[in-house]
Amino acid sequence: MSNHDDKKQDILAAYNFRHATKVFNPTKKISDEDFTFILETGRLSPSSVGYEPWKFLVVQNKEFREKLREVSWGAQGQLPTASHFVIILARTDVRYDSEYVQQLQKHVKQMPDDLLETLKPRYRSFQEEDQRLFESDRALFDWASKQTYIALGNMMTAAAQIGIDSCPIEGFSYDKVNEILEKEGLLEDGKLAVSAMVAFGYREEDPVRPKTRRAMEDVVEWIN
Repeated sequence: MSNHDDKKQDILAAYNFRHATKVFNPTKKISDEDFTFILETGRLSPSSVGYEPWKFLVVQNKEFREKLREVSWGAQGQLPTASHFVIILARTDVRYDSEYVQQLQKHVKQMPDDLLETLKPRYRSFQEEDQRLFESDRALFDWASKQTYIALGNMMTAAAQIGIDSCPIEGFSYDKVNEILEKEGLLEDGKLAVSAMVAFGYREEDPVRPKTRRAMEDVVEWIN
């Protein structure tokens, strides 16, 4: 078997290894080096038109985790036991003409001013007409939130490839989590809001049943 085939088998093995871990072994901690690697796969993830509309809050404080646990029914087992717990925030200010987008394009992507002016109408048309993102503030936020799930998936897959368990979490009160974060000054005066959560660590025990998924022919249709 070639190195190419070996790599494919390793990647598929990681996908089969990964499961939504409900309770972690609280005595086993992820090393700083390994968790930095996981975060880096999130940071390097792609996003629509390259806006990177995310921020990752790594919540290690026990008291803070307990506040979150009171309003997060889907994280009751994970918050007390996970080695690392991440709140993924999505940006609310991702209009094509916002200060955030302009600064990102100018200083991070290093686009010259003339290119920025040329691209503005294209990005406006994309957001307003193609994606219809200006119909409500929630539409624009949900578009940003969709991008964060790319980073979420990449971080979980990368973790699985080095033997680290994870669990994505949506089971929480959106309003109450945002309220907690706002009180701590973590939302940049409303420019960020919670998108999803994810716990990382090492499983307490193996899942009781094997992974199940629909058959390939049920999820894939080829148009030749």
